[in-house]
Amino acid sequence: MIPLSVLDLATVASGSTAAQALHETVAMAVAVERLGYRRFWVAEHHAMAAVASSAPAVVIAHLANATTSLRVGAGGVMLPNHAPLVIAEQFATLEALHPGRIDLGLGRAPGTDHVTARALRRSSDVQATTFPRDVVELINYLVPQETPPHPAPTPGAGYLPDVWLLGSSTFSAQLAGQLGLPFSFAYHFAPAQLDDAVEVYRTNFKASQFLEEPYLMVAASVICAADDATARWLSGSSALGLLQRLQGRPGPLPSPDDAAASPRSDEEAAFVAETFATHFIGAPGRVAEGLHALKSRTAADELMVSTRVHGFAERRTSFELLAHEWGLDPFVTPHQ
Repeated sequence: MIPLSVLDLATVASGSTAAQALHETVAMAVAVERLGYRRFWVAEHHAMAAVASSAPAVVIAHLANATTSLRVGAGGVMLPNHAPLVIAEQFATLEALHPGRIDLGLGRAPGTDHVTARALRRSSDVQATTFPRDVVELINYLVPQETPPHPAPTPGAGYLPDVWLLGSSTFSAQLAGQLGLPFSFAYHFAPAQLDDAVEVYRTNFKASQFLEEPYLMVAASVICAADDATARWLSGSSALGLLQRLQGRPGPLPSPDDAAASPRSDEEAAFVAETFATHFIGAPGRVAEGLHALKSRTAADELMVSTRVHGFAERRTSFELLAHEWGLDPFVTPHQ
């Protein structure tokens, strides 16, 4: 049985606040550690009312401090928004504080709209054209070398977290393979590219100081509930949120009651059905069956699940049901 991990977006639900979302993210990390999940990642997003994880390094510091064995990290940091030296210093500091538990997933998308991307980068270049060079520069700051780089961050060499490349296409898959890094594919929002990206990653993989063999993780959208009908009801929140974003009306994640009361055109209903066809929504057995099929299809070494539902309790229940069905080994912390 391969490991399961969690991607959390610090979801801001309607009627809640960003502060509450962040507190719930920390509480969720504690919960999934006890359930036996391997890692817990937060993702960098900006100018999105439903996502509070705009500063991953800050959030990760709290997550690591609240847990004891769980790997915590970014899934990911959108590197083109930052100078590589800044990210090297942030994550070397995290690694120094929590050795052996920090993951740094790097993405090349802006994680926001182009106007916000320009404000973050202070540049008109929002195409991430320097991403491969920036990845190498970041790693070189933290890998021990005979001649230390200048500038040399402190903490620096010797405080390298586990670096991953993230992707929803073949670009980062190829780069991850060439650099000998682990690769995480975003099946939850780019399912059509899955098979090509996996093949490109494995075909281009070269052994490195980081990995002898490819290591693939696939991220999927999951909603697990006591029965299929309840899971489908809970999924209405994400469906309505998706439609609102496409209509230019983004906001906090709607409640399932609001979703049920919101009419959809035939075109909107067809779009939602197509989008959610690759999500795993249902009772524990149905969800686990789908994830096993995804594992078999990709020969993934690990799966990461992202669960976006309106309520904290329902999200935690989803992880609990899946952990039990998957056969994860619960971790008992000293204070339990």
